[in-house]
Amino acid sequence: MKILAILQARTSSTRLPGKVLKPLLGKPMLARQIERLRRARLVDELLVATSVDPSDDVLVALCETEGLDCYRGSLDDVLDRFYRAAKSRSAANVVRLTGDCPLTDPLVVDRTIEFYLEGQFDYASNALEPTFPDGLDVEVFRFSCLEAAWREAASPAFREHVTLFIYRHAERFRIGCYRNSTNLAHLRWTVDEPQDYEFVKRVYEALYPENPRFTMEDVLRFLGQHPDALALNRGMERNEGLARSLLRDSHPKG
Repeated sequence: MKILAILQARTSSTRLPGKVLKPLLGKPMLARQIERLRRARLVDELLVATSVDPSDDVLVALCETEGLDCYRGSLDDVLDRFYRAAKSRSAANVVRLTGDCPLTDPLVVDRTIEFYLEGQFDYASNALEPTFPDGLDVEVFRFSCLEAAWREAASPAFREHVTLFIYRHAERFRIGCYRNSTNLAHLRWTVDEPQDYEFVKRVYEALYPENPRFTMEDVLRFLGQHPDALALNRGMERNEGLARSLLRDSHPKG
């Protein structure tokens, strides 16, 4: 039963353009994330899904350098891009990841997949009821659910946010919420703003040289010893992009 992980990435971020290419110890941020994701035991194949926009040609080149396949699709209809990427690999189960999370932990990825498989869920995530740091989000779901979303989802928010249709229809799909033993949802490890990049860079510079395989627990220990690092990106809203999309849907122009 093949498990395909698809890493969404583009260069045209509105808040921090080109963020996935920003350097972390001499390599693009996306390459560092790929390096970490390749250690996930339960992922059979990793695929980058980017757009056909010329601005993303550089991501295709990066994937070639990393020896990783890349699928190109719609820039704006992310659900269509993601669905066609998954369909091209004939995978029964799909893991969704986003390319602005260079602190992603392969152990968390594996444990979320295990939770999904053992619970026989249609969709499982560690982010629906957040207890992990923002930036360690993992979603796992059946391809059949993704196909249903692709066929039926109509609103712009559903087309932009790949899994929104699935978890908004809990009456149709068996939904699982994977929770951490300690609530760490207040921590922000994703990269959307310049302050986030400074935080991640600080973590990499401190941990990577001695231990390239550092885990979530290693980052937590570092932050316990260096609380000043937490101040670099404190006070930002979680899932701000989703909130903006839903607001646009509720107040359409015209």
